[in-house]
Amino acid sequence: MFARISPRYDLLNHLLSGYIDKRWRRKVVKKLRPMLAPDALLLDVACGTGDLSIEFFEQTKARIVGIDFCRPMLELAQRKTRDIPFVEGDALRLPFADETFDAITIGFGLRNLASVQSGLSELRRALKPNGWLAILEFSQPAGTGMRSLVSFYYAGVLPLIGGWLSGSRSAYEYLPDSISHFPSQEQLAAMMREAGFAEVEFENLTGGVAAIHTGRRS
Repeated sequence: MFARISPRYDLLNHLLSGYIDKRWRRKVVKKLRPMLAPDALLLDVACGTGDLSIEFFEQTKARIVGIDFCRPMLELAQRKTRDIPFVEGDALRLPFADETFDAITIGFGLRNLASVQSGLSELRRALKPNGWLAILEFSQPAGTGMRSLVSFYYAGVLPLIGGWLSGSRSAYEYLPDSISHFPSQEQLAAMMREAGFAEVEFENLTGGVAAIHTGRRS
């Protein structure tokens, strides 16, 4: 599915979010930057076409590695930059030793895993002690009005426009379905604590349409 939509993935992300997705990624970088030493090693999981990886490379002095399971996405990422190594791999079985990275990010990828809890455990495994995890993910809007508006957009507008431009309506029907089954902000924070993260907190973005969760490996 991701391979099919990869040629227009970036365009659709920007258009369908009104370019807010760029602001969300910058927010992740701003939040994590104070925790990164100049020589920190950061892994961007489910990096897709590399936008978050590149944002970290340009805005910090950390060394960045991107990983994704979809080769066509990685090929597009590699065309954007030669400064970041991109690796094909599974987020539930990361091809890295225990305690390798100072920080790990995962943007719009956690809800795509077969098991969120197993994903959190695997991300923790690859983190050094006291390393930081940042999760950017679609969430549950806070207010009733915003929730109704977003539900209408997901059900009516998103599959229509996304399917027309990408040629895969099913991919843009999958998106709202995966969001509806994803844990709420509070539930995800609790799951992070259960997986062994401390100082867990989250920040809603755009009224809770998305959220950033952060936590330190204890």
